[in-house]
Amino acid sequence: MDVPKDQITTLLEHGLYTSAQTLGCFLVSSPAANAETSPHIKAESLVLLSDALFREREYRRAIHTYKQALQYYKIIPKQNSTTSRSSLPPNRSSSPNSFNISAINENEVKFKIASCYCALNENRAAIAEMEGIPGKSRNLQMNLLMGKLYRNSRHCRHAISCYKECLRHCPYVLEAITALAEMGASAKDIISLFPQTPSRSGRASFDHFDSSRWLQRYVEAQCCIASNDYKGGLELFADLLQRFPNNIHLLLEIAKIEAIIGKNEEAIMNFEKVRLIDPYVVTYMDEYAILLKTKSDYTKLNKLANDLLSIDPTRPEVFVTLSVLWEKDERGALSYAERSIRIDERHIPGHIMKGNLLLTAKRAEAAVVAFRSAHELRPDIRSYQGLVQSYLVLSKTKEALHAAREAMKAMPQSAKALKLVGDVHAINSGGREKAKKFYESALRLEPGYLGAALALAELHVIEGRNGDAVSLLERYLKDWADDSLHVKLAQVFAATNLLQDALSHYQSALRINPQNEAAKKGLDRLEKQMKGVDPDAPEEDEENEVEDAEGDQEETDLL
Repeated sequence: MDVPKDQITTLLEHGLYTSAQTLGCFLVSSPAANAETSPHIKAESLVLLSDALFREREYRRAIHTYKQALQYYKIIPKQNSTTSRSSLPPNRSSSPNSFNISAINENEVKFKIASCYCALNENRAAIAEMEGIPGKSRNLQMNLLMGKLYRNSRHCRHAISCYKECLRHCPYVLEAITALAEMGASAKDIISLFPQTPSRSGRASFDHFDSSRWLQRYVEAQCCIASNDYKGGLELFADLLQRFPNNIHLLLEIAKIEAIIGKNEEAIMNFEKVRLIDPYVVTYMDEYAILLKTKSDYTKLNKLANDLLSIDPTRPEVFVTLSVLWEKDERGALSYAERSIRIDERHIPGHIMKGNLLLTAKRAEAAVVAFRSAHELRPDIRSYQGLVQSYLVLSKTKEALHAAREAMKAMPQSAKALKLVGDVHAINSGGREKAKKFYESALRLEPGYLGAALALAELHVIEGRNGDAVSLLERYLKDWADDSLHVKLAQVFAATNLLQDALSHYQSALRINPQNEAAKKGLDRLEKQMKGVDPDAPEEDEENEVEDAEGDQEETDLL
């Protein structure tokens, strides 16, 4: 009694994997698939059963069964193998993409085993399988998987080689373009990989110049972002968006960059535009959640978390969003952030969120590890900020200064990087003049950068120039309805004993953001002042003087 193999193939093609798996059990145990008399039929049957198991996400069983198939394949006499192959109908697909091969192709079976290991996050075992496939036998899908595996294992040179091979096959493998950009390839290098040789029809295999131009712009944009030229990247993406209006991928890329560089209002607007076009998008929605939290918009944040949970509760973005939502419950929030990393250890917002939570919990050593993990995946201003803050908490001033200078070198056009160097110098009295210069340079570079204005105002206050602090902050007040600005003004007025003005600004801050903790605490301190009690006696730490003549010269050159 035979079980027809073509029926299980049909079930697999139609996505009926449960039935295919059950039928596969009959197929591998049928007399026709006798291991001794017909090892080739046994091997083919096992591969079909494995394909069904793979599609049902039973990865361990699939690996076990694929490996059994390979064992039987190895004992097939050469002539049997040839006969088996030549008797196949010509329309049987043998690409790994179809997962429905009839004859055994050893390389494809190894690729499928590697895909199972990859799904189980067992990179080393996956690489071992893939390295058993000769280079010349690897197709586009195999090269892409190898690139990802090597990159995850930090074998960058091998990863670059695999991604380049993908683009030689097909220039539209966009994830290979992004990966190469992030690993330091230039736009010129990437574009030079695109196939240009004429095909049989006489046309270039990479579409004619006009239609390929957008792809070259896309490559340039990704290379700008990877090299921290956010301004250039935004301009290129905006240019592409004009040609492809309402393109969800472009809107998300733009919103993510805007979130990183602090253009919060613009980022929120673009994230909301994406959700209007497609309310089921999960990609980068944790970045949107972080922005909503900074605005204390808990109504939208709650809705976003519920929406994401109902769309796909297995994505890392969902757990970063939950971590943001439950930030006040330190243990719960940290648990959610760690869960996002367990789902995808390359998910940068998970590491950044974890670092910030650990910093808040006064666990600066652990925070350094989290920020370093994010930094190793892809350095951006947030990982630099986290490292500098953590080192300052640990009184590791030299390390903080090294990280801040590294940020400044990586992002010479970033006001945030300049401010970071200023923050390190500002912690001791001997560095305040330098700090002032860095804050002023940051404001010249980006006049609307509120963070630098607040830091410079704080410096004025520390050095007794309260009038300068007030005039600086009031200039910004004309254009910014920002609660942190009102809080800083209130603090300056309180320090100057203008208590009524302080009260007015604390109230303005709380009207803008009723959840502003600094404003709430400030009001409490103001009450103490009104009763004649000194709310906090500041202490000065003179032990953190930084002596680094060589670095000082570097800073002067960069400024």
